[in-house]
Amino acid sequence: MPPVFIRLVKIVFLTGVFLFLFVLGTNIWVVSSTRNRIRFDFTDIPAGEVALVLGTSKQTSSGQVNRFFVERMHAAAMLYKNKSIKHILVSGDNSTKFYNEPIDMLNALEDFNIPDSVVSLDYAGFRTLDSIVRSKEIFGQHSIIIVTQEFHCYRALFIAKYFGIDAIAVSADDGGSIGSMLAMREIIARTVAVLDLYVLQRKPKFLGEKIKLNIN
Repeated sequence: MPPVFIRLVKIVFLTGVFLFLFVLGTNIWVVSSTRNRIRFDFTDIPAGEVALVLGTSKQTSSGQVNRFFVERMHAAAMLYKNKSIKHILVSGDNSTKFYNEPIDMLNALEDFNIPDSVVSLDYAGFRTLDSIVRSKEIFGQHSIIIVTQEFHCYRALFIAKYFGIDAIAVSADDGGSIGSMLAMREIIARTVAVLDLYVLQRKPKFLGEKIKLNIN
């Protein structure tokens, strides 16, 4: 076997080992540093003012109802009805006139009999990082209750901690499986989040003028 080929195999092998260890290490860091900030019982949440509901599409790519969307809306509604929060900030993607996560979330919350007056919409929550940072920089919230699924809570809390936001997260899960593809995607997303924060120092796509939430 030619020496050049042997060296190439070694480089590929060592690169693979490094990437595996890096992904593993960043995931352990993200999960272990945030796991004690996740709550699983809607009735055992310390009172706060604002819940930040992270956006997702109301339908899957196959046109089925997205259970993650339904679970998040239900969790946000329960927090309000249990008087754990006073206001709901829904943050999601509104990149085209045909796709509007914040409006979909507002409509879903109306179906849960949540008044429009206690819901504010952030149309520039294109990524988790954008939603988290904008909750502080645009909407003036230094303490939030994040609503999303457990697998997503760790990354959201990690980002919030980096930006000095006092946050807990409420897991909206109903106990269903998330699937191997989504689990792998989230593992990679946690590693990307570490790179975004500590290497690339990425900021939200849009900031803009500050918006005062109407909290009673």
